[in-house]
Amino acid sequence: MNVFKIACLSAFLCLAGCATQWQPGAEHQTETQSTKPSTGISATSAMPLASQGANPRNHQPLAPISEQNTSSASVAALTPPVDLWDRIRRGYAMPDLENDLVHDREQWYSSRPDYIFRMTDRSRKYMFYIVEELELRNMPTELALLPFVESAFNPQAVSGAKAAGMWQFMPATGKTFELKQNVFRDDRRDVLASTRAALDYLQKLYGMFGDWHLALAAYNWGEGSVARAISKNQKAGLPTGYQDLNMPMETRFYVPKLQAIKNIVADPAAFNSTLPLIENHPYFQSVSIRRDIDVSLAAKLAEVPLDDFKALNPSLNKPVIMAAGTPQILLPWDNAAIFQNNLEGYAGGRLASWTVWVAPTTMRAADAAKKVGMGEAEFRAINNIPARMVIKPGSALLVPRSVHVAEDVAGRVADNGQVSLAPEVVLRRVTVVAAKGDTVASIARKHKVSAANVAQWNGVSTSASFKAKQQVVLYLPASANRKSAPAKRVKKH
Repeated sequence: MNVFKIACLSAFLCLAGCATQWQPGAEHQTETQSTKPSTGISATSAMPLASQGANPRNHQPLAPISEQNTSSASVAALTPPVDLWDRIRRGYAMPDLENDLVHDREQWYSSRPDYIFRMTDRSRKYMFYIVEELELRNMPTELALLPFVESAFNPQAVSGAKAAGMWQFMPATGKTFELKQNVFRDDRRDVLASTRAALDYLQKLYGMFGDWHLALAAYNWGEGSVARAISKNQKAGLPTGYQDLNMPMETRFYVPKLQAIKNIVADPAAFNSTLPLIENHPYFQSVSIRRDIDVSLAAKLAEVPLDDFKALNPSLNKPVIMAAGTPQILLPWDNAAIFQNNLEGYAGGRLASWTVWVAPTTMRAADAAKKVGMGEAEFRAINNIPARMVIKPGSALLVPRSVHVAEDVAGRVADNGQVSLAPEVVLRRVTVVAAKGDTVASIARKHKVSAANVAQWNGVSTSASFKAKQQVVLYLPASANRKSAPAKRVKKH
């Protein structure tokens, strides 16, 4: 072989090697297809290749190829994706599921083209980021479609079981994956934090079960439930694949829903559907926040409609962004620079009109509102305090920011603030008739109140005794009035 041929062959081999590594999801698809579901598989061996931090090709010795074989080497397409949907299709890496439930869901979705369009149009704000994160982890890109199943891509969605956000995290699971939930923000709704947590959880489940369908079932039903169902089938000598397990109907339909959506995205025209154009570039970028700022003002400075601002920053629970707890916000790509310029030139005074006041003791809402200079109705509304509830000490409450208050909310409060409430105890004045030998102490014991209070209510000392048939004034909880004394001996006022 002459020098020219050798040089050409070397260059070709280099390009072929680069192209093989570039193909999205290629390694992951090979591993997924070759892995058998089994409860005996180790977490390390079941993890996606990117999670193991090793490339199996690195363990294969290099071998020369003959000249005639050089023409058969495949090279990845060099054309970029037409749009984000094309990019998602190129990264499909999960085994296809084909059964009657999939066809049922295909029919359900395809008979509702308007619903499909609205749902997919809502996803345009978030989809690019999710796909990027999946590709960085070498995970199948069809997982970017999972929020369609979970929440129809609504980051404000809340289920009857209290799961929240577009990835539908339960409160306890959210805490496990470091999603903060306090009175000021709920990271289960945060676009970046919830996506990170969801992909962490899905990778963990795939590591446990070695099968994406079982991992998805566990995401919906719980890892313990799937493990028990597998163990039950193993003991009975039955197969342990996703379609072989006995599971609730919701979980039975869960993967077929995702497969149906995957099929529609793969070929919308075949299902009487139209997907909105989503360009293959970022929709938003992060912008740092260094001072507390009102949500409405932030949207105004960014020149973004308030609803659009809230859609990108759905974790915020209050009308103010606290920099110590939320150090960044998301803005449409072109509006980030606009926000920075407008913020630097802002001459309207303070940025935040709200701050946090921590209740020093148990207080009625009316008393707390008066103390901070607010009307009771407004105070209750902005702090979500229902009627007939009292505020417990340590509660972090949103109140108007005084012109004298210059400090932003401290990090420990912004990160951990909670409002603790207790049922309000309504006391009613009653009189009871003392029996012979009754004392302040005996009356107090009988009615489960303190002797000091009985003495105060009746203007006597705590060691005093009452005459027979003497009327004794008490203040008792309304619900306890009928239980505390015989009806003939109680007068209510």
